[in-house]
Amino acid sequence: MKVGLKWIVSFSIITLVAIGGLCWNPAGNLPAAGEFLSEDKIVGADVAWILAAAGLVLLMTPGLSFFYGGMVGRKNVISTMLQSFIALGVISMVWVVIGFSLSFGESLGITIAGKHYGIIGNPLSYPFFSGVGNLPHKMMAPTIPFILFALFQMKFAVITPAIITGSFAERVRFISYLLFIVLFSIFIYTPLCHMVWHPDGLLNKYFGVKDFAGGTVVHMSAGFAALAGAMVVGNRKNPHHEPSNIPYVLLGTGMLWFGWFGFNAGSALSASASAATAFGTTTIASASAMMTWIFFDRINGRSVSALGACIGAVVGLVAITPGCGFVSIQESLFIGFITAIVSNVMVNWKGLKKIDDTLDVFACHGVGGIMGMILTAVFAHGEKASLLHGGIEVFLHHMAALVLVSVFTFFGSLVLYKITNAVITLRVSEESENKGLDLSQHEESFS
Repeated sequence: MKVGLKWIVSFSIITLVAIGGLCWNPAGNLPAAGEFLSEDKIVGADVAWILAAAGLVLLMTPGLSFFYGGMVGRKNVISTMLQSFIALGVISMVWVVIGFSLSFGESLGITIAGKHYGIIGNPLSYPFFSGVGNLPHKMMAPTIPFILFALFQMKFAVITPAIITGSFAERVRFISYLLFIVLFSIFIYTPLCHMVWHPDGLLNKYFGVKDFAGGTVVHMSAGFAALAGAMVVGNRKNPHHEPSNIPYVLLGTGMLWFGWFGFNAGSALSASASAATAFGTTTIASASAMMTWIFFDRINGRSVSALGACIGAVVGLVAITPGCGFVSIQESLFIGFITAIVSNVMVNWKGLKKIDDTLDVFACHGVGGIMGMILTAVFAHGEKASLLHGGIEVFLHHMAALVLVSVFTFFGSLVLYKITNAVITLRVSEESENKGLDLSQHEESFS
């Protein structure tokens, strides 16, 4: 097999990263005085829970690969699953080298009325995880080692670009996809993560955006990037196929649901009442959405299907993510219910069907994230925390932030797709598409 220049360059980058880590001088990146607390501030129960939660969130990425892999045609099962799974390797390395610094490093941004608001982290804050040690961080991780916080957050960075893959499944070139997810992680995910989750972030500090576990940072960004990707890559030549393996979809949904407890309840960063609340609202919203989806399908003349039940469950998980620690069980029932209806309508809307979003990523994750952000601003508990609790200003700020995030993630991703396509063509040839990506990209087959 002929080895192209792009593969040689890719291997050279991995080589430089591996050697660069050995050569990096951590002494040049010591944390600022007072940034960390003493070791005796670590709470053992919190450490144990976040270690478990990090493992649960990691499990979601292979779960997503089964979820997506079972939905595509038989010629593209392996390629689709690998596109999710490979993010564990690619994004983990990006996160260690520069991603964590850009997400949670010293804030670089703008000054409004004498106050500083961060847009992105300083890339020299924690390169190669230098300065990320076993002491708790004063602002971001006061009861757990900072390295555990960094590794927990890494799992969120991993699954976000993996979610996007469902939109252009069955027609994207593997090496181009790798380039895109690196660019997406650096230029879309990390600034959004910093703005929402860093204490000095613009959307956090100025807009007061409430995103407990990633409805905005993860699902909205992935949803809009998916929509942009489907538009840039174009429609499949033969878009109609039967799902290859419904049991895979069921297995993937179970893994996602199970892992989502770490995703949402782990975001409390402590073994606390807040974590328990998030745990409960997560499963109830998913249950509500799953049942709503299948009954809504039936009253609209569609069959009650395992596929529909699985999609509904995942939509509920997406919808509750931003507000899981801020709303009650009763409100989570409604959030799952109403989001399932809106998302179902979007999945079956003929206008959106003109864009070949293979696995309806935007209609499920994008719309689910939007609904979650809106409903969090309606229901979140606390004094002046939401529309129903006297926080009209919070609600309006959420809506303004929603527009900003949508524009930034969609158009930013659109630019990155164009750049990627200019470097390495995104779409496989018609011959490769007809043959299937399993064979044409990987010389493997699903049997």
